[in-house]
Amino acid sequence: MSTARGARARAREEVTAAIKDEARRQLAAEGAAKLSLRAVARELGMVSSALYRYFPSRDDLLTALIIDAYDSVGEAAERADAALLEEAAKSGAGAIAPVRRWVTVGEAVRAWALAHPHEYALIFGSPVPGYTAPMTTVPAASRVGLLFVGIVRDAYQGRGIAEPPLSEELRPEAERLGAHLAPDLPPAVVAALVAAWAQLFGLIGFELFGQFNRVVEDRSTFFTHAATQLAHGVGLVLPRA
Repeated sequence: MSTARGARARAREEVTAAIKDEARRQLAAEGAAKLSLRAVARELGMVSSALYRYFPSRDDLLTALIIDAYDSVGEAAERADAALLEEAAKSGAGAIAPVRRWVTVGEAVRAWALAHPHEYALIFGSPVPGYTAPMTTVPAASRVGLLFVGIVRDAYQGRGIAEPPLSEELRPEAERLGAHLAPDLPPAVVAALVAAWAQLFGLIGFELFGQFNRVVEDRSTFFTHAATQLAHGVGLVLPRA
């Protein structure tokens, strides 16, 4: 790449980053529904036509912010899990208990959400009116879920898990979920995993959006306890004799 071309690429990256930063500031101040390309351009001292060369529409900008948010929380969760496994390997402590991995990942997601409340609201809050997320958001959106699936899979293939009960009424849906998400896991486990994933994010949302006010005071301890119980519900305990 020539020096001039490299300089242009760096300049584009810098402007793109500035646009996203201003858009995030507007998300925090006004919410996603009121995000405006014209307002972003005005705050950056750009004409609207110049900004459109970076993001042709508000939806394109929203999509970029959503992907960034999903990647950010996914990276935080993956980093926490990797650090736990690396620490165990260095200390010679042996295999990490699956429940501990599950809770560590959940706590990392919670910490990220508390540090980035407006980005959490963008990806896990109310839908943005008039916006439909494209398929390009799916890989980033899947990172945390796939990490949980990986933890459960490692347990299942290793020491085993205690398969949760599955009603006959739910079996067709559980089998569909299993075929789609993790065909190597029992359908009962996949159904419990999806339910636990939703409840985990529900706990975080309740804390972040104020539903725990005047209800739960020691929220960190409460979350760890609840996340542990959800792990048990998935079957991350020693298999029954």
